[in-house]
Amino acid sequence: MKKVDRSMVTTANELHGHRVAVSLGVVRGITVRSRSVIGNIGAALQTLVGGNISLFAELCERARSDAFDLMLEHAAELGANAVIGMRYDANEIAQGVTEVLAYGTAVMVEPSR
Repeated sequence: MKKVDRSMVTTANELHGHRVAVSLGVVRGITVRSRSVIGNIGAALQTLVGGNISLFAELCERARSDAFDLMLEHAAELGANAVIGMRYDANEIAQGVTEVLAYGTAVMVEPSR
């Protein structure tokens, strides 16, 4: 599957060294994740000692990465070569089930002169 290059994504409203030639609209990638029973038990044990709960951190990182990749695929489908104004959003939609959304504006950019 074709995707926009990760280096062509920014949270800013412009991409340094480039100018927006065409704005193609909002793109998004969404993933929905749940915690497994085993993961919950492992994480519960980690909370007893305090600090970073690595099992949940890894789950969150995977969810964000998957949503980001889906957003890049959506942008490429529209013919974009960059995404500006990129953001993440997350919501718990049921007990232990979280939606992660990556979104931004798909654009065609060209080098600044």
